[in-house]
Amino acid sequence: MTFYSFAKFIVSVVLKPLYRIKVVGSENIPKEGSVLICSNHIDNLDPPVVGITSPRTVHFMAKEEIFHVPILKTILPKLHAFPVKRGMSDREALRKALKVLKEGNVLGLFPEGTRSKTGELGKGLAGAGFFALRSEATVIPCAIIGPYKKFQPLKVVYGKPIDFTQHRLEKISAEEATLVVMDSIKELIEKNR
Repeated sequence: MTFYSFAKFIVSVVLKPLYRIKVVGSENIPKEGSVLICSNHIDNLDPPVVGITSPRTVHFMAKEEIFHVPILKTILPKLHAFPVKRGMSDREALRKALKVLKEGNVLGLFPEGTRSKTGELGKGLAGAGFFALRSEATVIPCAIIGPYKKFQPLKVVYGKPIDFTQHRLEKISAEEATLVVMDSIKELIEKNR
């Protein structure tokens, strides 16, 4: 058993009953090939929740600051997380993320870049659109519908793949591609509240 599998099991045992997590649409995540999961961001627990509800191993970008925390800097790389400098173009993180996708893995992203203070969906940053356009990854929108309250249902909904074939041909901008992703997440939230 890998460290990731072990951690996923432990976190599942704790979080699934605590937040009565209900998963919808996990069958929409392809069993193989590169996948970009784009989710809204309402709580610090969102990455582990996406990690335990996805049938595949998810690689995450995480803010660089948490890699300076003694225990986390050892654990996070074993959980396939890698650092990103926020508020600037971090070329190394972009290269690493594209490599994850090129190798046929799953990359988890929170396009808003930071947690929503209100729980409402915020504006997406261009990064999600950049990865959707620059890779051949299947783009899966994800909605985490809270709030995170003990013993109250939390729903994680994986939508159908967003078809980026035409968008890649039309050479739309990363910002426009991100809007397509955010609209899909918004639709999932509205349909599943």
